[in-house]
Amino acid sequence: MEDSRSFEEKSFSNGDVYVGEIKAILPHGKGKYTWSDGTVYEGDWEDGKRTGKGVIYWPSGTKYEGEISGGYLHGYGTFTRSTGCVYRGSWRMNSHHGIGWKEYSNSDSYEGLWRGGIREGCGRYSWSNGNTYVGNWKGGKIDGRGVMKWANGDIFDGCWVNGLRHGSGVYRFADGGLYIGTWSKGLKDGKGTFYPAGSKHPSLRKCSINSDDSRLSLNTAKHTAPKPRVKRSLSEKILGSSRSKSSRQISQRTKSLDAYQNLRSPTGDRTCHDSSSPVWQTFGESQSEASVTSTLVYEREYMQGVLIMERTKKYSESSHKNKRQNKFNVTPVKKSSCMDIFGGHRSYYLKLNLQLGIRYTVGKVTPVPAREVRSSDFGDRAMIRMYFPKEGSQRTPPHYSIDFDWKDYCPMVFRNLREMFKLDAADYMMSICGDCGLRDISSPGKSGSIFYLSQDERFVIKTLKKSELKFLLNMLPKYYNHVGKYENTLITKFFGLHRITLRGGKKVRFVVMGNMFCTELHIHRRYDLKGSSQGRCTNKDKINSHTTLKDLDLKYEFQMDIKLRESLLNQISIDCKFLESQHIIDYSLLLGLHFRAPENLKALAGSLQRQDSLPSGDDVKQGEQLIIPKGLLLVAHEPSFVDTTPGPHIRGKLKAHSIGDMEVDLLLPGTARLRVQLGVNMPAQAISKVQEDKVDASEVELFEVYDVVLYMGIIDILQEYNMKKKIEHACKSLKFDPMTISVVEPKIYAQRFINFFHKKVFPETP
Repeated sequence: MEDSRSFEEKSFSNGDVYVGEIKAILPHGKGKYTWSDGTVYEGDWEDGKRTGKGVIYWPSGTKYEGEISGGYLHGYGTFTRSTGCVYRGSWRMNSHHGIGWKEYSNSDSYEGLWRGGIREGCGRYSWSNGNTYVGNWKGGKIDGRGVMKWANGDIFDGCWVNGLRHGSGVYRFADGGLYIGTWSKGLKDGKGTFYPAGSKHPSLRKCSINSDDSRLSLNTAKHTAPKPRVKRSLSEKILGSSRSKSSRQISQRTKSLDAYQNLRSPTGDRTCHDSSSPVWQTFGESQSEASVTSTLVYEREYMQGVLIMERTKKYSESSHKNKRQNKFNVTPVKKSSCMDIFGGHRSYYLKLNLQLGIRYTVGKVTPVPAREVRSSDFGDRAMIRMYFPKEGSQRTPPHYSIDFDWKDYCPMVFRNLREMFKLDAADYMMSICGDCGLRDISSPGKSGSIFYLSQDERFVIKTLKKSELKFLLNMLPKYYNHVGKYENTLITKFFGLHRITLRGGKKVRFVVMGNMFCTELHIHRRYDLKGSSQGRCTNKDKINSHTTLKDLDLKYEFQMDIKLRESLLNQISIDCKFLESQHIIDYSLLLGLHFRAPENLKALAGSLQRQDSLPSGDDVKQGEQLIIPKGLLLVAHEPSFVDTTPGPHIRGKLKAHSIGDMEVDLLLPGTARLRVQLGVNMPAQAISKVQEDKVDASEVELFEVYDVVLYMGIIDILQEYNMKKKIEHACKSLKFDPMTISVVEPKIYAQRFINFFHKKVFPETP
């Protein structure tokens, strides 16, 4: 077929000029288009659009040379600004997208993955001052697992969030010192171990560092020197691709994999091995000959970047190895519980069933006009019952789980409770039934229950025994009246009660509760307090950052605003009287503490800051500044400054004596303004009750007064008091002699509980 293209020159009324091939009346083939403002494009055209390869010159001096599709920079190309900034790599719709290399006008450079013009994925950033980072990026910031190496030789390998160190990590100092621990928003926060320069380090192969990205794993096994090979940059590899479209697509995919391996290490080794730096040469050494030699190491604990405790210990590589081997050789005794039936994929199906049922139930009752609950809305006969076959039915959708029967207890009661707690039905469903699913969490008690956590951590879902479900149903009318009358109640908030029946007749019962520890602040300590001393301590060898401690582990008493203390203790008394009326015993107050560094540690913190000060590039510089909090400050409540979105722990209004009986917010340095509610965001001072002569000589307390933020709620309220089964335990717990007292009533437990918090935990301010 004869080609109808011709070569012409056209001038337009607006001053534009085109010289090149034309098909019909449209540019098609090779051509040059000059706009009236001085912009020039010279290259391929297709049906009047710039498509193929070409060069664009802008009047400012900026230039693009590469692939274009439909008028967009799309494919592979090089973009050079007049300022000296150069990008060479993949494009999509005028944005950097895919693999690319960019050198900035300040001499910084980045080589890695892009998404929509933003650094996203794995990449290497080199600052002009000599700092380098290799790892994950998100939204243009360091986020995920990665390795930062500073110009002075310091190296950090660990987790990052929003450009700051956050999570587990290993910090290697240039002088050979090593710190393994956790960080929070750029500051050391939590427990860790420091190995001084010259000491024997553990094999980091054994140091567990959690990460969601397994591609950048901390693997420090011995490595051999890389084989000599021709070094080519990422851009040179991409330039070697075929010109045809089909072969270009295949080669781009191949080079993406090749470039990704190159990003992990420019020498071909893993990211954490920098063969040009002697710092890493001892990191993965087996130390087989020297491992039996003990050395002095320091166990440290930080809060908000300030060292609060340090103890010394002897470290032996061989003994550490033996302990690990013994740990894995022990076969634990398997407890019989409902957990046994959910091995493998069964738990996955159970969570899907739970989400399907809640979505169906909430969607069914929400459109019903609001009304007062009636007596018929309570009890085990007030329910919604539905069968969910896998293939779906007229009333249920098809799904990927297994067939199950669903039962939702007292739907109108819990619908009104959710409204009473100011919880939006759509938010409730999105939190529990969203695409992200539910997370498994280990049981904090001995009940053998299964616990799930919603992805946004607002709700906890717990399996119940049949007796616990019946008890909650019997208590529900009084519970409904109590939480309706006392909006500041500390008693656990219940949002739904459900039962799933699986094939074979196995029944699993669930209750949905609010998570009182859903907060933007880090919870440093958790306590389960019963006001008892019988068996109320934790084995020190089993304590970690997530351990829930007990009464005898609590070393502090708390002092707070007079009004807040009065409201708190009054509500504890009211709630205990309700639990007493329901014949409930053995409940606890769950207490969470967020510590803030005190004002009197400025000098100490300053020295620590000088010791730990690290150079940084532009993207991480803010995280390296040690911010010393100036204490807690109560201010008048201003809704415009506070996130007042209703949640699972919304409380009523609180006033503070210290600012003239006004509703209050809490201000913390480096943190948003927080709404103070009963049991949520409550400021206090924690005063250590440990005497100096009782402190272990190997443990050094650096200070005794802390500014803290408290979170609390009364839990374990679903166990009815049973005289025959509980009397001996209750007598021991409350230090009564079973032989001299015939009846231990819930009233005694309640009074003991109330007195404990009045006198021991929240005493009057001296």
